[in-house]
Amino acid sequence: MTELTFFHGLLIAWFCLAAVISPILFLIPAPYGRHARSGWGPVVQDHLGWMIMEAPAVFVFAICFALGEYRETLASFSFLGMWEAHYLHRAFLYPLGLKRRGRRMPVFVVAAGFLFNVVNGYLNGRFLFTLSGGYPSEWLWGWQFLAGLGLFAVGFLLNRQADQVLLNLRKSGRSGYQIPQGGFYRWISCPNYLGEIIEWIGWAMATWSLPGLSFAVWTAANLVPRAQIHHTWYRRHFPDYPPKRKALMPGLW
Repeated sequence: MTELTFFHGLLIAWFCLAAVISPILFLIPAPYGRHARSGWGPVVQDHLGWMIMEAPAVFVFAICFALGEYRETLASFSFLGMWEAHYLHRAFLYPLGLKRRGRRMPVFVVAAGFLFNVVNGYLNGRFLFTLSGGYPSEWLWGWQFLAGLGLFAVGFLLNRQADQVLLNLRKSGRSGYQIPQGGFYRWISCPNYLGEIIEWIGWAMATWSLPGLSFAVWTAANLVPRAQIHHTWYRRHFPDYPPKRKALMPGLW
């Protein structure tokens, strides 16, 4: 079996798995964060779990770049910069804000996230830097890349701003969960998730690739159900929760 045959088979399976997993997540929320519960086996500290499961995205993608046949174009460096800007923060900076919380995450969740990031990093990195045949530097001036980069930047900033609101709540000295306020929290319960979905839709456009699309599909498959479950949880636990606030899409849902 050639690598190209393996790659295409894995990519098709990856799309199919996302379609299977998403409905399940509406019924069985992943057991971490506010939805943590017993019965899922051994646990680790949540900040350590985040580092372990997100780090493969940093390193697998970088290895694909280092071994790539088409890594020396400006477009390749741009893709590398976009990807690592997200994942260096997610794998190493974001968990530092969780370090003092003392919460736990099941090893099962960490292992699933680790596997996802290995496969996702391989599919995107290997395609971009080798199997695609290369992106010329002129790609950076095409509408796909410019529109995608714009969406990626908007999603990146929205995600960071929303995460910072949550981190500030945790640093306020008050125990337990609180209702986040400000920013896009005026209109939706999960602007951090909306930002990440926008970010990877932008990535799919900027790369104009099936692996990029698979990442956007997986992001929505994971975060749309979790946003709905978060929204329901807020309404159940806070009688004064803003009645007009939606789950993920301002004014709609």
